[in-house]
Amino acid sequence: MNLKKQDLHIIQEPTHIVVEGARVNNLKNIDINIPRNQLVVITGISGSGKSSLAFDTIYAEGQRRYLETLSNYARQFLGGLDRPDVDKITGLSPVISIEQKTVGKNPRSTVGTITEIYDFLRLLFARASDAYSYNSGEKMIQFSEQQIFEKIKENFEDKRVVVLAPLVRNRKGHYRELFDGLRKKGYLKVRVDGHIIDLEPKMQLDRYKIHDIEAVVDRMRVKDENYTRLHKSIEEAMRIGEGFLYLLDVDKKKVLPFSKNLMDADSGLSYDKPSPNSFSFNSPYGMCKSCRGLGFQMQVSTEAIIPDTKLSIARGGLAPIGIRKEGQLYDELKRFAKKYKFSLNEPIMSLPKEVLNVLLFGIEDKNLPPSSSVDNRAYNTSIEDTERWYTIENGGIEGMLQRSYRGSSADSVHRWSEQFMNQEPCLTCEGYRLKKQSLYFKINEKHIGELSKMNIDDLGAWFTGIEKNLSKTQQLIAKDILKEIRARIGFILDVGLDYLSLDRPARSLSGGEGQRIRLATQIGAELSGVTYILDEPSIGLHQRDNHKLITSLKELTKADNTVIVVEHDKDIMLASEYLIDIGPGAGKFGGEIVGEGTPKEFLKFKHPTSLFLSGKVSIEIPEMRRKGNGNNIILEGAQGNNLKDVTVKFPLGTFICVTGVSGSGKSTLINETLYPILNAHIYRGRKKPLKYRKIKGLNHIDKVIEIDQSPIGRTPRSNPATYIKVFDDIRKLYAMIPEAQIRGYKTGRFSFNVKGGRCEECRGGGQKVIEMNFLPDVLVECPNCQGRRYNRETLEVRYKGKSIDDVLKMTVDEAVAFFEAMPNIYRKVKTLQDVGLGYLHLGQSSTTISGGEAQRVKLSSELSKKDTGSTFYILDEPTTGLHFQDIKVLLGVLYRLVEKGNTVLVIEHNLDVVKVADHIIDIGPEGGSKGGMVVAEGTPEKVTEHKTSYTAKYLKMELE
Repeated sequence: MNLKKQDLHIIQEPTHIVVEGARVNNLKNIDINIPRNQLVVITGISGSGKSSLAFDTIYAEGQRRYLETLSNYARQFLGGLDRPDVDKITGLSPVISIEQKTVGKNPRSTVGTITEIYDFLRLLFARASDAYSYNSGEKMIQFSEQQIFEKIKENFEDKRVVVLAPLVRNRKGHYRELFDGLRKKGYLKVRVDGHIIDLEPKMQLDRYKIHDIEAVVDRMRVKDENYTRLHKSIEEAMRIGEGFLYLLDVDKKKVLPFSKNLMDADSGLSYDKPSPNSFSFNSPYGMCKSCRGLGFQMQVSTEAIIPDTKLSIARGGLAPIGIRKEGQLYDELKRFAKKYKFSLNEPIMSLPKEVLNVLLFGIEDKNLPPSSSVDNRAYNTSIEDTERWYTIENGGIEGMLQRSYRGSSADSVHRWSEQFMNQEPCLTCEGYRLKKQSLYFKINEKHIGELSKMNIDDLGAWFTGIEKNLSKTQQLIAKDILKEIRARIGFILDVGLDYLSLDRPARSLSGGEGQRIRLATQIGAELSGVTYILDEPSIGLHQRDNHKLITSLKELTKADNTVIVVEHDKDIMLASEYLIDIGPGAGKFGGEIVGEGTPKEFLKFKHPTSLFLSGKVSIEIPEMRRKGNGNNIILEGAQGNNLKDVTVKFPLGTFICVTGVSGSGKSTLINETLYPILNAHIYRGRKKPLKYRKIKGLNHIDKVIEIDQSPIGRTPRSNPATYIKVFDDIRKLYAMIPEAQIRGYKTGRFSFNVKGGRCEECRGGGQKVIEMNFLPDVLVECPNCQGRRYNRETLEVRYKGKSIDDVLKMTVDEAVAFFEAMPNIYRKVKTLQDVGLGYLHLGQSSTTISGGEAQRVKLSSELSKKDTGSTFYILDEPTTGLHFQDIKVLLGVLYRLVEKGNTVLVIEHNLDVVKVADHIIDIGPEGGSKGGMVVAEGTPEKVTEHKTSYTAKYLKMELE
């Protein structure tokens, strides 16, 4: 068939993602053309509308279109999405979102499982590893029936042999039934404990002695005419011996074992044939039975049970039991006191050891140290199987806590018992998570657990040239598996995560680390024609490694993917192919396109972001560095994780910045060592610090506050007003209004979580869930209260013409002006404004608040409290999600804290923060095992003099 040129319709790929009339959240009906197959960065100040455009508009529409392709039946299980408030979006390819908040909290999720490297490792060990006996350490043997036949022919030609089928090994019993069964099957002789004897009727052994029993299958001389007979005997012995047989050399009286399975020739130990599940800590076939594949166990802490030995039992000296009150537990304690002749009113420190041991462990032993490790009883009985778990007469308080922790299905009981326990490495598997047998399959003298604990960098080096340590058969089997493992390790190295290990729990990863792990996984998936949307992937990444991340992002675009990044990092913005700035302000003052274009075009604009990128505007360096108050906290001999016995001095009354490359040991030093020590000293906190030698100067502080980026609430009912406790004051104010007093309204009337004042139709949520038979549930505005949460009578009470619902809908900036005459309320909402959150609504759902915003809400909560002038503040990457204008506001707040005599310590990579610090502690020089040392410390000027510090190199350029 001939076609004319005008009959051909060539479908061209769209060159842009075109968004028309976007009005989601604060977006002001914007139109934007985003180039496809390029690295596009969306920036702007906090709350300007970046996430509204990237995630709530583009990603939401992509997800909605995907769900619409599914059947109604499938959609009812997956849930649904409303169409975002936008006129039209064209040119949109399938969308994948890689956000900060999606790191799993499951303790079974690890770096290895997320990246699928561990899955390939399991396959490699199941197919190409060598098995070793955990009894003798010797290599295990394995034969087929034909191999056994050939070996006997070769080594026992013209010799007398006995073919034996092992039935019992190293077990007690009389075995009368076994012998009777063998006689009925036609067997005439058995070998019992090394002696061949005839089978006789009613034959039995001493039931209290340990025995070895083998059936004599055949006796012959190995020669040509007996080969067929030998083959059949081997087959029969393997059948009744379940894959095992012994060959007895009659002349030398030597027994040789043969097995279809893996077997230790010396001890007779056998292993099942390995499969990938044999190396999975999430499978019953591979997991350690003691810790159930978690690598740790919860052990009862004596210090948590008895926090103060000066207290008596009656006054709450035994924390799980509490202050004396009538009940079954105190009846038991009275019986104990009567039996062992002690008083419930005397201090615990004066009780005899045997009494304490009975109370704690249920063991009458005077010499037993009161420690939860003295008895490893499992207490596996579930609560449902016992008459009453809440008793100390069975195993003492430790037994009660173990039963409640392991046997209860109630979260409340689980949490209650957990507060008296510490997480300790499993003694059975030594933290490797796998059963003993699985840890004796090795490649090049390493088992899979040892490989999982290696840094990715070291693991990559180990796999380089590993083939030379494999047999030809193993090389052939492992060829494709090794190729896949090396590629995926390379992807992780490319995003700057060389310091992580495969066994690192996913829940311990920071937001940025989690994003980069998933980014590496997506690169490995080698998808094409996809739109990727990332939320600040540079979080936690040192400037030294920025180029690795940028290279990885551009690798995705080379495969015809579009990469949209919400980002504030200067390096990534300048390396992008297209920049979009949203602003000019936050909240209702934002939502507009301030500038767009290539980085070169962008730098020509005169708005704050372009001026910042061009270097014309920057955060000023202070003229003088604070000297502090002369006191120091000195932490000596910190050795947790990768720390190399470091000693660090923290000058009090200063602004301290702890920096260093990713994985160098910053969080280990501060979050896992210093903070638990300070918290335990001031508040008797129970979190156990990592190993250290000693600490000095604790008497110089009287308060410690850690402000991280965890959510301020996990439900839509939680909001900034409730978190900083200002809503309590607002409700009290409304209860004092004459109208409320006339009606008899109390403060509870103005809570949307309490019956009385709230709308009962939606129970104070403002929305109702409509259940659809074949479609996902739909959230709609409550028809009764129109989304106002309260009933009509409550909303009739007004302050300055505003109802309680009107107040919740105010922005922080509006609330500051509205409550100016109310000191208690004004002070708290003003602190929210001071940390740059004036655009947030007081009643805004906490689920819509970013990690950086949550951290600043927490900071404002602390600012609203009266400080002591001797407070130690710890902030972990407070610049997350902040534009440089927001960073200026944040630094102003932190300066105020320091100027009052407090100490502020931040863990940070952002050079705008590092350069204004009074004292820098640079940890490194590398990440993982190559880090953990103090590379440089002192003022920024002093640190820049250091020759090997990566921070010094980049900081020097900022200070010039």
